[in-house]
This record gives sequence, C-alpha cells and structure tokens, in this order.
Amino acid sequence: MLRLGRRGLWLGLAAAAAAAARLMGWWSPRADFRLFIPEELARYRGRPGDPGLYLALLGRVYDVSSRRRHYEPGAHYSGFAGRDASRAFVTGDYSEGGLVDDVSDLSFSEMLTLQSWLSFYEKNYEFIGRVTGRFYGEDGLPTPELTQAEAMITKGVEANKQELKEKQKFPPCNAEWSSTRGSRFWCSQRSGGVSRDWIGVPRKLFKPGAKEPHCVCVRTTGPPSDQTPDDPTHRNRGDLDYPNLEEYTGCPPLAITCCVPL
Repeated sequence: MLRLGRRGLWLGLAAAAAAAARLMGWWSPRADFRLFIPEELARYRGRPGDPGLYLALLGRVYDVSSRRRHYEPGAHYSGFAGRDASRAFVTGDYSEGGLVDDVSDLSFSEMLTLQSWLSFYEKNYEFIGRVTGRFYGEDGLPTPELTQAEAMITKGVEANKQELKEKQKFPPCNAEWSSTRGSRFWCSQRSGGVSRDWIGVPRKLFKPGAKEPHCVCVRTTGPPSDQTPDDPTHRNRGDLDYPNLEEYTGCPPLAITCCVPL
C-alpha cells in the first residue's frame, strides 16, 4: 500500500509533473520515425510471413517482438497487435468493438492510466513510428484529437495533485465490517496509507457530487491546514471545524475508534 509522508507527497507531485513534461516531448516532431497507414500496420501481427510484430498506442507504434509470447496470435494480448487499440488498455474490453483507438469519452483518471501505459511502452519497447488516422495526420503531425488527449492527461495530472493534497489533509480511515457487529472505523499514524506524526479521529467527509460520505481521519490539534501556525485566531482544533465533516452518531468526539452497529 502507498505510504505518503510530506516528502513522499511532493515526490509524487514531482513525478507527475515530470511525466507530463515527458508526454509533451513525445508529441514533438522526430526525423527518425516511420509513418504507417492502418492497413500497413495491420500486417504486423506476428503471423507466419508477417514482417514484424507491432502495436500502436495513441498513434505511436512500438515493436513488441521482444515479448512475442504476449502478443503473437493466440496470446492473451494478441488483439492489440497490428492496430491502435488505445481504449482497450483502460477498459479491458478485448472484443473487436473494444479494440479501438477512440478515447474521447474517457475520464481524467482513465487518461492517466493510459499515460502510464504509454510510459511503459516508451521504457520497454522500441519506438518505430506513427500511424495515421485519429492521432496523426498524413504529414505525421498531431491531430486535434491528440491535442485533446494530451490536454486530458494534463488535467488528470492536476486532478491527481489535488487528490494527493486532500489525502494528506484527510487520510482515509482503517475500516472493517462484521455481519454480527457492523462497521468499525479507526485511525492510526499510517491509516489510509499516509504516514504522519498525528493520529486523528474518524469523521464522515461529504464531497460535492458523491452519493455517500466516506470515513477520513481528522487532525484535532493545531491550526487548520489552510491557516498558518502563527495565526493567533485559530482555536487549536486542527481541521475539526471543516464544514463538510460530520461526526459518527454515538461516537465520542475525540475517540480514535468508532463503531457503527447494524
């Protein structure tokens, strides 16, 4: 499980920013790439007599013959060979209808997953060229669809930064459920995978648009997270007065464990 101290949080944000910077570089023109049309790429499926074993991701073509057993005909990922099936990297839909390059309706988090796959192929396989169509034009330059995908990934990185900051402020509770006793929530210095120097108390956190609240650990001393330590107006209650928090019924306000019976 991921453990995020303050140092780990900023390292994570730095890694996300670096990934976005690398992504921008991947779209830049290169003189040493080959340009495929989809019909030509379809010949590279690793069958007897085929010239090679390639796949494409967001229009970028990679030689995957070094791990042929994963992509050759009959292998688990054979459907990716000889085409751009970017969407299936996220959805897991390996049907003919799912092995397509349309990512226009994917969420920010799904586009971040796709960007992770792109990082994987950049690191582990040889880049061969680009395939014309959705992401690259006949001149080999990015299309508006690729620009949109890039923008979605960049927004996903920003959303991920915000999520990491929120998780540092309100780490998830530890939780267990029993068919006889109901639910139990508790906080520790590592609950939610976030290492810290305080424990906190369980509270319900309501997020805009979420159907149900979820349990988070809330710091009980010092200034609020959005207030400087030397500000004399704070009441030494940590983040307990955050407006979207609610106590668990029947649980003492400063208890580190709360039980919710059936």
